[in-house]
Amino acid sequence: MWAFGCLAATIAFVSTYAAQPDDSHHHLPAVVFTQTLNIEDATLQIDFAEGQLDLPRSEIVQRIQTATHAVVVYYGRFPVPRARILIIPVANRHGVLQGTTWGNMAGSPAFLRLRIGQTTTHDELTADWIITHELVHIALPSLPDDQHWLEEGIASYVEPIARVQAGELPAAKIWSDMMKGMPNGEPGPGDRGLDVTHTWGRTYWGGALFCLMADVEIRKQTGNRRGLQDALRGIVAAGGSIDKEWPLSRVLSIGDRATDTQVLEKMYAQWSIKPVPVDLPQLWIQLGIKAGPQGVSFDASAPLVAIRKSITSSKSVNN
Repeated sequence: MWAFGCLAATIAFVSTYAAQPDDSHHHLPAVVFTQTLNIEDATLQIDFAEGQLDLPRSEIVQRIQTATHAVVVYYGRFPVPRARILIIPVANRHGVLQGTTWGNMAGSPAFLRLRIGQTTTHDELTADWIITHELVHIALPSLPDDQHWLEEGIASYVEPIARVQAGELPAAKIWSDMMKGMPNGEPGPGDRGLDVTHTWGRTYWGGALFCLMADVEIRKQTGNRRGLQDALRGIVAAGGSIDKEWPLSRVLSIGDRATDTQVLEKMYAQWSIKPVPVDLPQLWIQLGIKAGPQGVSFDASAPLVAIRKSITSSKSVNN
């Protein structure tokens, strides 16, 4: 159940909301158990609402800690000094059912609500991608509604890559999922660009496709010294997190300065207002990814093989 592979089946249950300075309209259930994790210089408060869970709470806390580690590996830090996660057990259901993330709510810069089924198994929890996806949402300022596709696109693109970098997933699996899913992000008839065409495919897969193409282009222009990861780290380093409301122009400008390119701003100028198709079969050939009955295989002689490897390789904070 990796993000790209399961996006179509579960995307309706994953969401993020802009900064909420007042949580009076959100009636939160009473908390019956709390555990606090210290993550370098940050604090993560994990609250459990009333309800039965077959798994011990400690196992759910451990899964959250694993997801948090992947986010720290990718961004080089936890994006906010404090975050809160509320676990709501759902009777007679199984799996991580829903995730929602807000900024400036419930007394925390970032607040995540996770609905987890009572009968969730160890394997289901281990395979979950929603927790990591929601944590990635913390690492971007809240954007205007027309740019919601970038919020979801970044979370959908970064989540599996972060888990590969953290040693949680094999790279071959997420490239296989990209090959299957990225065509959903291509513009269709009547498309007017990502800022205007707010379909499911364009919002989630279209946003992820934008991220993939930006990542590849940044690496091409910088001799593979920088990538989208550097841009996103730069945004977080400048204070860009979900509790802030920034115009997209500021986000893209900071990201481009971090890579010493203009890739994000130039791509947005095109992709936002008109359909930009991508020759995905040719891209996979260039990256050296071949689909087969047993998954994907890699062509070591492909021209962009170094870029493909760098995208999923862990990166030091100062690198």
